[in-house]
Amino acid sequence: MRMLPQEDENNDNVEVTWEDQQRINTFSKMNTRLRGIEAQMEELKQDKEALDDLAMELELSDEDQPVLYVSEHCRCLFNLMIHCLSRYKVGEAFLHLPHRRAMKQLERDQAQVDKQFSTLTNRAEECEKTMKELKVVLYAKFGRAINLDE
Repeated sequence: MRMLPQEDENNDNVEVTWEDQQRINTFSKMNTRLRGIEAQMEELKQDKEALDDLAMELELSDEDQPVLYVSEHCRCLFNLMIHCLSRYKVGEAFLHLPHRRAMKQLERDQAQVDKQFSTLTNRAEECEKTMKELKVVLYAKFGRAINLDE
């Protein structure tokens, strides 16, 4: 067990001002926001993988063969794709869709996922930058008396 030196344990003379509390609250909000963004990014990564796999399947399939194309984040995609039905999923409904249109829609969906991922990446970088700035200020004032790591 590691113990703090006596002078660090009794460092109660640091007063927490209203501005300090606001910085701590902002750091907490940014940390929570970052965790949510990371979860969304992980979902988008899975969706992108599913779309990439679907693109490979569509490229390998016969253009005359009917195609089942499922959008809306590609959940249970391969179970449906294997049956090669000529339907396109929009929300909860399926529509018939020719191979060529399915490929075009797939490209649009891939571009949309890439755009969403890029937006989330930028938001995550902004949160990390703000958190880093707040860490510098808070650690400078409170030292070991505050823990901003996970």
